[in-house]
Amino acid sequence: MIYVRIMRSPNIIDLFCGAGGFSLGAHNAGFRVIASVDIDKKLTSSYKSNFPHANLLVADISTLEIDSLLNAADTAAVEVDGIIGGPPCQGFSTIGKRNGADPRNALLRHFFRIVAEVRPKFFLMENVPGLVAGEAKNTFDKAAADLEGYELVGPLCIDAHDLGAPTHRRRIVVLGYDPSRVESITDAEIQSLSCSEKPTVRDAIADIPEPSHLSAGPYRKLKTISNYAKRARTKPGRGLGSTSSRNRIATGQVSGIQITQHTPGVITRFREVPQGKTDKVSRCVRLKWDSAAPTLRAGTGPDKGSFQSVRPLHPVHPRVITIREAARLQGFPDWFDFHETKWHSFRMIGNSVSPIMAEILLKFIATKIKRS
Repeated sequence: MIYVRIMRSPNIIDLFCGAGGFSLGAHNAGFRVIASVDIDKKLTSSYKSNFPHANLLVADISTLEIDSLLNAADTAAVEVDGIIGGPPCQGFSTIGKRNGADPRNALLRHFFRIVAEVRPKFFLMENVPGLVAGEAKNTFDKAAADLEGYELVGPLCIDAHDLGAPTHRRRIVVLGYDPSRVESITDAEIQSLSCSEKPTVRDAIADIPEPSHLSAGPYRKLKTISNYAKRARTKPGRGLGSTSSRNRIATGQVSGIQITQHTPGVITRFREVPQGKTDKVSRCVRLKWDSAAPTLRAGTGPDKGSFQSVRPLHPVHPRVITIREAARLQGFPDWFDFHETKWHSFRMIGNSVSPIMAEILLKFIATKIKRS
């Protein structure tokens, strides 16, 4: 008799999961997300739709008891291989006030607290470049100081475009691993990760239909579509996506195309903005067809004044981009659902880790996990 050893998928916990960009990248990298946590009900409003089997905890990580997290993850039956997460970055961002007293900064410490208590084989954290600048670097150093038994890689600055996303999104990543359970990983190995395809705005959104008052519509008929768009239009994998999203993909429909109304004066002004230039009033930059998009911003939630982010202008049309166009630029597939309102959808996309960047990083880390 021949026995075949079946290798299990490594298990991961996603902290500050938001819409699920990190979770999707993990899934595509071959991981199983066994628990996800976030405090924001709006940002996680479609999480269960996109990940039907998810164990989602809507909870404050600063007060989250480890037992509650482990019970949700059912760690009595499975092992936690990794913890991933992108703690809130507003207090560190160089485009914000960089308030050292911002209470959200303390969540960095709680990320490391949970890592220290759960003791996974590795952790991967993502944040803005401002995390390693000035006083914020001291906050990071203090938060990581008590973490014992892990080799640290980084902080390293990585651009999502270098890993295959059609947007320039520079982010700091910090990787920690237990050398007894994970093979050696160096800064140089992480920095050398790249993708031969560097998709452009044209590759990402040229086939997306023009905005409509409807929530979904058919793709534009083009002579050819890019490989990037073809991948975005594929049906969700096993265990992913809602029934409605699967039906849309099967019938050649795409959601998230709701129109944003502009006044005639704004339309006239937008029409005069060249590609790559910025409207002087709204500060909206016009996307360039044959370049990557700039970083998409999130705006703020109700707790911080409900300010909308500045949205880029379409490369040729006098309007801001749609939800689906933003999702494509960030690296989300077309089956992925967001909130029913544009405002929260753009917050979800702007706050998220690019699934493409997450997938590349986690695929590499998976090759380093020692198999017992």
